[in-house]
Amino acid sequence: MTKQPHIPTSQLSRDANKKDANNMATPIIELKSTKSATPNTPHPCFIDIKQRCLVTAEQLKRYSDPDELPSDTRTAPDLDVGFGQQRALKALQTALDIKASGYHVFAAGENGLGKRTVISRLLTRIAADAPTPDDWVYVHNFTDPRTPLALRLPAGQASLLQQQVNQLWQQAKKRLSQRFRSDQYQSKIEAIKNDTHQKESQAYDVLNAEGKQYDLALTFRSFDNKAVFVHPSQLATETSGGEDKLSASHKNKSVSDNSSKASISNTEYNDPTNAEQNENNTEYGNSEYEAELNNFVQKNHMQKRLSQLTIALEQLEDEANDAIEALHRNIARRALQPLFAPVYEQFASHPLVIDYLKTVFADMVTHVERIVNGDDEEFVTAVLATTPSRYAVNVIVSHTPDDGAPVIFEDLPTHLNLLGHVEQITQLGTVTTDVSMIRAGALHRANGGYLLLEASHLLEHPYAWQGLKRALQSRKIKLSSLEQMLTLTGSLSLAPAPIDLDVKVILLGEADLYYELLELEPEFDAVFKVRADFHDDVPRSSEHELALVAKMADIIDYANLYPFDRSAQAALLEHLSLQAEDQDRLSLHSDLLIKLLHESNRHAHLSGKNIVNAYHVTQAIDDMDERSGYLRDLYWDELKNGQQLIQTQGSAVGQVNALTVVSYADSEFGMPARLTAVIQPNIGTGEILDIERDVDLGGSLHAKGMLIMTSYLRALFSQHHALNFSASLAFEQSYAHIDGDSATVSEGCALLSALANVPIDQSFAITGLMNQLGEVQAVGGINSKIAGFFDACREQELTGQQGVVIPMANVKQLMLRDDIIAAVKANEFHIYGVYTLSEALTLMTGLPIDTMNKKGRYRKDTLFGKVLSRLMLWDENQDNNDDGIDDKKSKKKDKKKQKAKRQKKRDKRKKEKCKDKAEHKEVIINEDQGIDKSINQGIDNNDTKTPIDAI
Repeated sequence: MTKQPHIPTSQLSRDANKKDANNMATPIIELKSTKSATPNTPHPCFIDIKQRCLVTAEQLKRYSDPDELPSDTRTAPDLDVGFGQQRALKALQTALDIKASGYHVFAAGENGLGKRTVISRLLTRIAADAPTPDDWVYVHNFTDPRTPLALRLPAGQASLLQQQVNQLWQQAKKRLSQRFRSDQYQSKIEAIKNDTHQKESQAYDVLNAEGKQYDLALTFRSFDNKAVFVHPSQLATETSGGEDKLSASHKNKSVSDNSSKASISNTEYNDPTNAEQNENNTEYGNSEYEAELNNFVQKNHMQKRLSQLTIALEQLEDEANDAIEALHRNIARRALQPLFAPVYEQFASHPLVIDYLKTVFADMVTHVERIVNGDDEEFVTAVLATTPSRYAVNVIVSHTPDDGAPVIFEDLPTHLNLLGHVEQITQLGTVTTDVSMIRAGALHRANGGYLLLEASHLLEHPYAWQGLKRALQSRKIKLSSLEQMLTLTGSLSLAPAPIDLDVKVILLGEADLYYELLELEPEFDAVFKVRADFHDDVPRSSEHELALVAKMADIIDYANLYPFDRSAQAALLEHLSLQAEDQDRLSLHSDLLIKLLHESNRHAHLSGKNIVNAYHVTQAIDDMDERSGYLRDLYWDELKNGQQLIQTQGSAVGQVNALTVVSYADSEFGMPARLTAVIQPNIGTGEILDIERDVDLGGSLHAKGMLIMTSYLRALFSQHHALNFSASLAFEQSYAHIDGDSATVSEGCALLSALANVPIDQSFAITGLMNQLGEVQAVGGINSKIAGFFDACREQELTGQQGVVIPMANVKQLMLRDDIIAAVKANEFHIYGVYTLSEALTLMTGLPIDTMNKKGRYRKDTLFGKVLSRLMLWDENQDNNDDGIDDKKSKKKDKKKQKAKRQKKRDKRKKEKCKDKAEHKEVIINEDQGIDKSINQGIDNNDTKTPIDAI
């Protein structure tokens, strides 16, 4: 039964959790006080059961023989990594042998068993002989920069490629810089420029000569160095003022001339005496206009010729530039080819790498000017980098040749840490990234090997399980931006090419988590097809004891502790058996063992010893109990002060001391609890009120135990008699949640005691669960429960009569404290093991338990006989109550009929026995006297019996 503990009112809060492997009980207040029906002299059946169920001191603990152990841990045998976990290792090996998709492993077992250590050591051995996986790198994709390329290389080659490309860049930059500063390069450039300049000059000279035919001169404007044609007379103006001023002057002059002509014409028109003069002026104006018009046409023609020449010259310049670029590329090829040639040879067996190197070569040749100038961001080396991101080789994972497969444990399995991610940087408000910012995840590092993950940690992080599942199902590692998955951001990011995945994943977790995942995640079974179950303990044999000593020695060597002698080894083994709660088992909890080894080593150091013995181990155990005993001490303080009502002497009806275990955080201790039962006769039909359940303090297991006990009682007594009563059961001074069915036996004892009105010996405490046949079954926490009641008895004085009643199936689990064993040897404390509820009832009440005869009755001097007597009494009372409910008229008619029948029989009897009235009268008197005498005699014989017995 699990129960949250009642916390002492002065110091503890009521949310402490209390687990009771048995049932917790509280005192029972009897409905009415009755005289004890227990005989003064013990019943022979009680003596027989008491002797037969007594557990001897030799059965209370199993000791380890120090002589069978190594002299100290330095001489211990070699450690067997898979000790005690053969089932799990076999399942793990099955998964490793099958290369098909989905054969990953879930290692199920309690925390603290050392699952990770065992699996890591085993995988390390296997991985040492496995082939070393390939390296992976990401490089710039010159075709699509947003999709970096993934290159696969043999182990150790990724770093070599990165190194070679870095050297290529450094050497290429240096050599190109030298070539482009050489005299040979400068002379070639000058030759191209001179040739181009010469051709331009020749073209201008030809065009200038053609312009002279039209009295036009070719000149260059000073402000933009553009060639234009002008008249020689305007050459000075053109060169000094430019074409715009010359044109403006020409236009102004034209306008002025036109204005003069208009003025003269008007005058001449108004003045007839000047007619001849006007005619001469008109002829002169026409000839000047024709000259200017002719000049304009010629100039326009030459300007068109100049435009054609300009286009031809631009083409000439393009040809010159092409020649220069061709020269640059030719120089770059000749400079870089010797650098790349040995790298080609080095990676000749890797076509994809050769293709990448050729692409790098071509890109360097194409952008040689940008490389030499060094003013382009794409070709500038970033801070802390040796190569521009354009030519960077990002090593995602690299292995040492012949180093075996990797074994990786990821303690923070987030989505980014598992699958990798692409980092980003912000510069002046702009987010940028490149191939050098791709970061590997645990799957990259474990690719080709083994990856261990804590299942609970994996499920704590959003999208981590989904990402892992997707990668294992597709067998590819695809980097995706989690930010873009969760938001609508359009920030720049890369989409690197996926990498092939070949890995075995081992999830570590408890069995409950495994079954929850099976239920809630439909695809879980398709991904993790193998479950490896880790055991909590192993059989206790000499071989396994030596194996555990080897495990101790391994921990001691790793932690650099003092060696442990034989006595210390034996004490540790006995404590491990106690933790396993079985004399024939040994706990495999590594965390507990490591903690105990370190604390024992501390006590040896404090005592100035360089070797640990049993005394130091005992001190460490006592210290651990004391540190976690705060709640326990508060409970015992309440017991001393009388706040906790526990009776360890005397007897009481319907009251039982139930054995319980309280668990709170890392604290666990046993304590007795009072369980009470109250009967309400003539009310109900055998209903039993479980107060804990009705107030929602009882769990489902507790309710199950109550129903089993109810079914057992109905099977005993309801076949021939109605159950005209109702009952209630409660754990006194219990205010927190309880659960478990280990109080079933104690509840049955309390209820039957109340039904029979027979007291229970309070010097006993009891625990156990039962089935519907009355068979008592084993419970948990038996050692702590016994210790709890022993401490309570010792607190209230040991009388030599106290003891506990436990299931016989729990005797093999006893690993009691030495002081309890000493008290048992001194007959100060007793332990009894029972197989049935009947045996427990006999020990608790001192009365035998009878079997029902064919008439459905039990002997009156037995416990069940007393229960049946009270049921019969309540049955008759119920019949009388039913008769009182009938109609008054019906009762009167029935009485008259019965009276008439009796009178008729009496008259008939009188006629047959008496012949005369005198004899008849004498007979009647004698009969009346005989009846009175027999009644008085019966009352005298039964005055010491209970009302039920008298009836």
